[in-house]
Amino acid sequence: MKSMPPTTQDSAYTDRLVQLPAQGWKKRFNVQAPYRWNLRRLDPGFTLEIGCGIGRMLSHLDGNGVGLDHNATSVAYARKLGLQAFTPDEFKASQFASPHCFDSLLLAHVAEHMTRAQLVPLITEYLSYLRPGAKIILITPQEAGFASDPTHVEFMDLTALRAVAAQLDCPVVHAFSFPFPRWVGRFFTYNEFVLIAIHSPASSEQGEAREGTDTT
Repeated sequence: MKSMPPTTQDSAYTDRLVQLPAQGWKKRFNVQAPYRWNLRRLDPGFTLEIGCGIGRMLSHLDGNGVGLDHNATSVAYARKLGLQAFTPDEFKASQFASPHCFDSLLLAHVAEHMTRAQLVPLITEYLSYLRPGAKIILITPQEAGFASDPTHVEFMDLTALRAVAAQLDCPVVHAFSFPFPRWVGRFFTYNEFVLIAIHSPASSEQGEAREGTDTT
């Protein structure tokens, strides 16, 4: 009998996320400190995180954010930590599902779990909850990190992320490798691509209008 492919939606994936920080050397060092510093220096304001998992990035925001995840077990774990986390349906029924509610949209280690064709409509679905000029923050793993998780689907480097931003009509204002130079990502699991784009509703509406124009 063929085994089921790994998924991010079951409790086993939650267990994996919980166990990762408990690994030997990670217990001896504050390994999240650089990533916490990096997120805070981006000044995200009140943030909506898509794919919040067990709430690691939400915790870096010190309560100034709301997360959603399709894994109900991960959402329950995040809530036990005192974080505001929801499944997608719960979020849409919450007080936070209102236009122009958030200063930033964050997807950290989410994009690589799908294809680019799936990522663009996922982000688009939540753009109405952002204020004009809000930041869209995309964080993805580099080569070693991508290879470390069997649920990863498509490698999303800065070129791919720029293409996503272009499809969303959101201009890119910053893109970089963190915490080390780009070449380190071939060997160091936790090197990341970071891209920040700006939500420009007028540009998005113009793009939709162009798509809807009959040019025949």
